[in-house]
Amino acid sequence: MPDLFSKRASEHADSVADSYPKQEVDRRRRRRSEDDFPDDDAEFFRASQRVRVRKGLLPQTKWGRIAAASGLVLALGGMTGAVIVARNYLLRDDRFRIASSASIEIAGNTHVSRPQMLSIFGEDVERNIFRVPLTDRREQLEGLPWVEHATVMRLLPNRLRVAVVERTPVAYLRQSDGIRLVDANGVILDLPADAAGDPRYSFPVVTGIVANEPAGTRSARMKLYQRFIADLDGGGAKISDQVSEVDVNNPEDVKALIPDHGMEVLVHFGDDKFLERYQKYQQHLPEWKQQYPKLASADMRYETQVVLEMAKDTGGAPPVPAVADVTPGKDATAKPITPVKPVAAVTPAPQPPSKPLVTAKASTAKAAAPRPVAAVKPKQTVASAAPVRDTSSGIPDDVASRLAGPAPKQPVKPAVKWKMPIAKPGQVARPSKDLLNQPAHSTVPSAGVAR
Repeated sequence: MPDLFSKRASEHADSVADSYPKQEVDRRRRRRSEDDFPDDDAEFFRASQRVRVRKGLLPQTKWGRIAAASGLVLALGGMTGAVIVARNYLLRDDRFRIASSASIEIAGNTHVSRPQMLSIFGEDVERNIFRVPLTDRREQLEGLPWVEHATVMRLLPNRLRVAVVERTPVAYLRQSDGIRLVDANGVILDLPADAAGDPRYSFPVVTGIVANEPAGTRSARMKLYQRFIADLDGGGAKISDQVSEVDVNNPEDVKALIPDHGMEVLVHFGDDKFLERYQKYQQHLPEWKQQYPKLASADMRYETQVVLEMAKDTGGAPPVPAVADVTPGKDATAKPITPVKPVAAVTPAPQPPSKPLVTAKASTAKAAAPRPVAAVKPKQTVASAAPVRDTSSGIPDDVASRLAGPAPKQPVKPAVKWKMPIAKPGQVARPSKDLLNQPAHSTVPSAGVAR
């Protein structure tokens, strides 16, 4: 059978080839081969024909656009209506109303009482919880002296949570109206009623900070105080416990009162090397106390010398300051400064009057009576009465000027000075309980060493 069909096909092809010209036969064969095996180029050109694509989401017709706009308006209106309904529900429903002060939770307060904090939320009671201005309430809480940071949150459906971080005092502050507390940023705090005997308030007294000063000034002085305390305690020992009072009024000279066997010595530390100067003071203090039992002040700001001052006796002459050499390997015995008497005013002695001049007339032999001439008084010269300062001792000029001071006056009865209590061995010098319990209107005089 296959041979039969192939034979007939060949006969048919031969007959067709005989009936058509050769060129026509070749053209038809070539077309048939192209149909059986399509060319790549033909496929490419066939696929590159333009296809109409719909652009944009909006309808192309007028009525289609109108329908789309109407649907969008209806959707927005529905959303707005839903928001209004939900808002009215949240603001008017009684389930979101703060019923009483018991619905306000407070945490973190130690020195600020709950009534003080609730006074800020007084108008929020019986108010909807969504109408409470949380930012305003936080700022009002941070306006309280003891509150450093505050957080206010809503707890649905009808509760508020308030958390505060209180300030940490670092020193007592002696003011004209009594004793206060001060934190590291110079914020002045009221003294709690239970401060006396509380171990949390075991720190020195700071002077030189005034409440009406700018906050930046108070903060800078408290940073100087903290650097002083940290330097003293940097060696491992708690030396700051032996300091009863620190004066930071002068940033270039930190002064501290250090108790010593029933007395207090005012030590000048300058503005750096606090621990080194304290150790040098403690090293030479026994020698100075043997020579000057009433030692009142020691200026440690100089490398090789220390200026010592003694306490002033009541009704007596002012004490004579002394200079001690603290150079290693040399004698540390203090040598008093020899006072120099001021030069008194010098008035020259009057000279005897000159002899009277005698005049004679040529026409007469008799001499005329002598006429005395008034004596001329010489001008008086007054020398300066300012005291002459001795610079041969090697004391710096500023110290010599401070130690010389003005001319001595008549003895005046000294004012009563307030003194910090002196600690016994093993105790820390701190304000007494009676002093801390003084009323706010009482005046505490300034402590210091009379010069």
